[in-house]
Amino acid sequence: MLELPTDLPADLVPLSWLIGVWEGSGVIDYETAAGHVSGEFAHRVSFSHDGGDYLNYSATAWLLDDAGAATQALVAESGFWRLARPAADADAGPALLPAAAPAAQPRTVDDVEALRNAEGGFDIEVALVHSDGVSELYLGQVRGPRIDIATDAVVRTAGAKEYTAATRMYGLVDGHLLWAWDIAALGGELASHASARLARAE
Repeated sequence: MLELPTDLPADLVPLSWLIGVWEGSGVIDYETAAGHVSGEFAHRVSFSHDGGDYLNYSATAWLLDDAGAATQALVAESGFWRLARPAADADAGPALLPAAAPAAQPRTVDDVEALRNAEGGFDIEVALVHSDGVSELYLGQVRGPRIDIATDAVVRTAGAKEYTAATRMYGLVDGHLLWAWDIAALGGELASHASARLARAE
């Protein structure tokens, strides 16, 4: 049974079904200019909150051998997921700047409902940093227990491998977190790259 926290800021309610630690395995299957890459991997994903109007995200993955043992650490990610809304004077930032005006009251469910888009979902922003020098800004929407996002910007360090675009889909199905990740990298076109099925960790 899915248990949702009762102390969430109103802005996190549409994303609340993600909160927790998820573990499982998936499959890599991607064609690059240099050849075909495939294999199985183990995956651990964590969504948490610390009272702010965003979710903290971290993920790690390991390539598995034929016996199911981890053989190689793959990319790790960290970042933040939030509903898309204009920053107000009552919001802190940028950087360490405090809010320019005190909040009249905490944001409410009605405030969040006013953010619904024409499709009945909520626009979201996802900022991710990879351990291999890639940073991504995704835009998309959460609509019930499904999330669809696509890169709006990709930034790479000088030494990072070529990676130009991506889309991701997350869904809650029978109590499991399913996701699929399409990428354009290493000379390849945007295409299916990896997918996984994760169970909530006890």
